[in-house]
Parts: sequence; structure tokens; C-alpha cells
Amino acid sequence: MKHSELSHKNFRRINIINWLLCLPLLLLFTWPYIYIARYLMIQDVLMYAGAAFFAVPFMITILHGHVTMVLGSAHRHHYYNWLTDYPLTFGLLFHPLMMRTRFRLVLLIVSLVFFAAGWILAGR
Repeated sequence: MKHSELSHKNFRRINIINWLLCLPLLLLFTWPYIYIARYLMIQDVLMYAGAAFFAVPFMITILHGHVTMVLGSAHRHHYYNWLTDYPLTFGLLFHPLMMRTRFRLVLLIVSLVFFAAGWILAGR
């Protein structure tokens, strides 16, 4: 029996691993933003919103790299197509736009805008 890396079972396994990695990666990338924002006494609302916008692009990049390592760059589009076929289960929070570098850079810039707004409102 030949095992295919492009099977539904393998895609489901990749998806479960990616979901399990989300929270640790978010925590890993939000704490520096929160630490600096607390030091500068930025308001909590702006601090947590900015930290989320800051962490998500890094998290998406690592998860995208995980998919690329497992399937290879020539086949990762099959996984993303599979996610769009299951929008209410496996692909719940997935949109093809998320894999674009431009989108991730915009999220990073938005986080910096939140940081600057919070810094200005804190009276610096």
C-alpha cells in the first residue's frame, strides 16, 4: 500500500498540528510586545490589540513553513485548496489571503500603529 502525502488523512493531521501550535506561537510572539507596552504604560486595550496584530503574522509564517516542510513548496497549494473546501471545519479561520506576505506586513504595520497611538495617548 502506497502512502500519499496529498491524502485527506495527511491534510487532517497537518491541520491538527497547526491548530495545536497556534496558542504556543501566539504566546511566544505576544509577550515581547506586551512587555515593552507595559513598560511604556500603554493602555491595556491598545496593548492587547497591538500584541495580537503583532503576533499573528509571525505565527502564520511559521505555520506556513510547517506546511511547506511537510508537503514541499510544489504541493502546499493542495493543502490550502483542501482548507477552502472545508470552511466550517478544518478551514474555519483560513482565507487564502493569509498566506500573502503583503497581508502579513500590513498586520505588522497595524500593530506598530497601535503601539504608536498608545504611546502618544500615554503622554510620551
